[in-house]
Amino acid sequence: MAKKWYIVHTHTGFEVKVKATLEDNIRQAGQGELFGDILVPTEQVVEMVKGERKTSERKFFPGYILVQMEMNEHSWHTVMETQRVTGFVGVNSGQSAAAGGQVYKLIPSLTEQEANKIIMRIEEGAEKPIPKVVFEVGDIVRVTEGPFANFEGTVDEVFPDKGRVRVMVSIFGRSTPVELEYMQVSNN
Repeated sequence: MAKKWYIVHTHTGFEVKVKATLEDNIRQAGQGELFGDILVPTEQVVEMVKGERKTSERKFFPGYILVQMEMNEHSWHTVMETQRVTGFVGVNSGQSAAAGGQVYKLIPSLTEQEANKIIMRIEEGAEKPIPKVVFEVGDIVRVTEGPFANFEGTVDEVFPDKGRVRVMVSIFGRSTPVELEYMQVSNN
């Protein structure tokens, strides 16, 4: 039987701990062949803190982990008995009681294609961190770096694919467009 992807609901803020505990439980139960990857969907984000670039991780599905597994009674129990796991997405406690012990015959939460999209987003986020702050046309911003540092301006255009914005700053009383990277401006 092939391994499929399932979404497991956890207590929010404990996703990494649940992953580590689940991996330990799998090792102790000798079920390594039943499980594949266990992922906490995160991406790298960049922000300016006191004038310095700071990279941090942000979970884009807080309260959930992705588990690739061969679903059977034993693997289901291994996941469900892990501390801070509240269940599989797609099944609630009423269904589990009504199923008469057959809950482990779940339909996978994700198709292989959906799982690959999430994995790609995780990998892209690690290679090229995204800005934590997103700008919109009309936002008032302050330039933090470069020759226009400390100037205030209005966002005229946003280029999210390039991570850049065009800001209209007033130079000698004239509104002048300046194209800057996200990291060179901050919201007021």
